[in-house]
Amino acid sequence: MTQVHDRLLNPAFDREPMSRPITGCRACGSQHLHVFLDLGEAPLADRLLACDHERRAEPRFELMAALCRDCALVQITETVRPEVLFADEYPYFSSVSPTVLSHARRNVGDRLKERRLDRSSLVVELASNDGYLLKNYVEAGVSVLGIDPAGGPVKAARAAHVDTLQAFFSHDLARDVARRRGHADIIHANHVLAHAADTNGFVAGIAHLLKDDGTAVIEVAYLRSLIEGLQFDTICHAHLCYFSLTALDSLFRRHGLFINRVERHDIHGGTLRVFAEKQEACEQGVLDLLAEERAIGIASGEYFDGFAQEVELLRDKLVDMIEGLRASGRSIAAYAASAKGATLLDYCGIDRRHISFVADRNSHKQGRMMPGAHIPILPAEALFEERPDYTLLLAWNFADEIIAQQAAYLEAGGKFIIPLPEPIIIEG
Repeated sequence: MTQVHDRLLNPAFDREPMSRPITGCRACGSQHLHVFLDLGEAPLADRLLACDHERRAEPRFELMAALCRDCALVQITETVRPEVLFADEYPYFSSVSPTVLSHARRNVGDRLKERRLDRSSLVVELASNDGYLLKNYVEAGVSVLGIDPAGGPVKAARAAHVDTLQAFFSHDLARDVARRRGHADIIHANHVLAHAADTNGFVAGIAHLLKDDGTAVIEVAYLRSLIEGLQFDTICHAHLCYFSLTALDSLFRRHGLFINRVERHDIHGGTLRVFAEKQEACEQGVLDLLAEERAIGIASGEYFDGFAQEVELLRDKLVDMIEGLRASGRSIAAYAASAKGATLLDYCGIDRRHISFVADRNSHKQGRMMPGAHIPILPAEALFEERPDYTLLLAWNFADEIIAQQAAYLEAGGKFIIPLPEPIIIEG
């Protein structure tokens, strides 16, 4: 185990607290925060456990979501220290998913068509992980720099010949990179803005590092998809913020960046891809989506009213289904040791009494246990070898990919349970 992980298990060993409550909105500082969901005290969703962990207490932290009534940013109210969340044992490797690889490849292909990039250009990715995206630029002969704090993914990126700096991105780091490498033609930041403990410093860093005619291409999970799809399991300690276009527009303007273009993508259950630049040239699609959000009241507490009650009903339906299957003698496993899976299992109280194991393709997760639930994680092949009657699909956002990969399991009579927005059973 890493030293950081040892400290997490023994908080008294470290003088600094593992987490702190926020004192105001992460973006605008407002005190007008409206809490609309309380998931109680939860374990760290990405902190997979060693198999001997059951003999030790597992730290848990408050997990509540709140809306800022002034700038429309949705955020959790507690901040766990970044070095705890994203240490060397951080288990997420983007290249494990063919869907993520394909999405990244198309993204890069579109950027190469739009701009004349070569070895004299610079493309930077923030939270570059294992080089899954930047390697496409490397193959096209474009100079790149990845920035990521997690040692495991950084090592994998360097092995793939992707120049990568192991660090947390910040305004200070942006200044240093600009001095050493110059300013960036393109900055990618895919599903990382939600992780930034210093939201304003992160965006200020993007503005500083970007060329005057550069473009920041940023993807975030879309708040409307979360609320309307009951995606409560997306909420975890690593995801500090949840974005509407309204909130993004306010945040970026604060730092001299303008969202001139927006795209919606289905990946990760619903994603916004925004294109931010230093000169304002807003496309009609941006204006239209901002108008849509105003019309549904996304900046008002009323939009979120009832969400917690709907989540509770969903939990009850899923638990009733799982417990009913177990009572009738059915065997149940789960698939994908994902962060959202950890949130779902913990909130629903589903553990080893219900689920015998979690199967996952990621070798970095195998041999560990799910946080909170303490369910062992086995290789993906275990699903066909053990052939449980039902498998709870924890990474429902990759349902098509996983079901295709596990066709033999379905053909052998296995069934998948898709947990939300309504628990359903998928048969072969």
